[in-house]
Amino acid sequence: MAKIRVLVVDDSSVVRNTLTRELSKDPELEIIGSAPDAFAARDKIVALRPDVITLDVEMPRMDGVTFLKKLMEWYPIPVVIVSGVTPKGCAISLEAMEIGAVDVMEKPSLVDDRALADFSTRLIDSVKAASLVKFQRGAKPAAPQSTMATSTLLPAKPQGRRINKASNKVIAIGASTGGTEALKAVLSTMPVDCPPILIVQHMPGSFTKAFAERLNRQTPIEVLEAENGMDVKGGRAIIGNGNLHLLIRRQGPNKWVAETREGPLVCRHKPSVEVLFNSFAKNVGAQGIGVMLTGMGKDGAEAMKNLHDSGARTIAQDEKSCVVFGMPKEAIKTGAVEKIVPLDRVTDTVISLL
Repeated sequence: MAKIRVLVVDDSSVVRNTLTRELSKDPELEIIGSAPDAFAARDKIVALRPDVITLDVEMPRMDGVTFLKKLMEWYPIPVVIVSGVTPKGCAISLEAMEIGAVDVMEKPSLVDDRALADFSTRLIDSVKAASLVKFQRGAKPAAPQSTMATSTLLPAKPQGRRINKASNKVIAIGASTGGTEALKAVLSTMPVDCPPILIVQHMPGSFTKAFAERLNRQTPIEVLEAENGMDVKGGRAIIGNGNLHLLIRRQGPNKWVAETREGPLVCRHKPSVEVLFNSFAKNVGAQGIGVMLTGMGKDGAEAMKNLHDSGARTIAQDEKSCVVFGMPKEAIKTGAVEKIVPLDRVTDTVISLL
């Protein structure tokens, strides 16, 4: 079986060496080179033809987003962003996801062995997932709106539609690789009076707040990063903090609150879709709607079976519209999925089940 060929791009030699060392621990990966900037990376891409690139966004001579735009237009290759935790770094990384990056990772702590081990696990999984993504050469990415604008005149929040349909349902969504844009597509078409939504998107904790704020500006509903005890209510989507598991807790016949918890990785992730869906199976049951979007791995598959068995309705994104048909495929294998639909039909399918 051919190894996945990886090129590491970062201006820090320490980071390059760390990523090379951690990725080399997996026998399915081969580090074929590294580069300190976009110009050196360009030459090595042409010469070495990597399957996946890890890319820093804050680099000298040419920043990662500018390089990524050129790469996606002329020589598209799956890219995993590995960025520093700064407001600028978070904003640019999320912009890179809109341009075409497959995933985003936070640069690891080099003095915390446990944090480095968790990072290594997630990075290896992310690179493997990225290797499955196929791009059309010559497809020019749409230019995203910059998150770095200093103007106070932000774009108006979309107005959205209303369904004017009373419902006691609560929606749980799980997503991973490709999920940032899939979630944007789903939430952008949600009615402003939609049922409450809880979301687990595999993403580092330093990025989830900025991601929620970005979606809040781009979609008609309210989008927030989860806080313990936060009200779960209509017209609101709550995205799990990337450092904590997200659950739902019942407080009355039709009243719930979000719960965040510390804990180890579950299904190799924190937050974990498995944890969220199991809490729905226990506390929401037949009032729940579970949705599995694009992503690699098995996170949430067994819990979706539990959710289905509790009486909840279940939906999975179809293979053709997935960036990586992993998590939906595994959920479908369990027999837990009631409806398999393309991404652009997810929202309407949810509404039909209210």
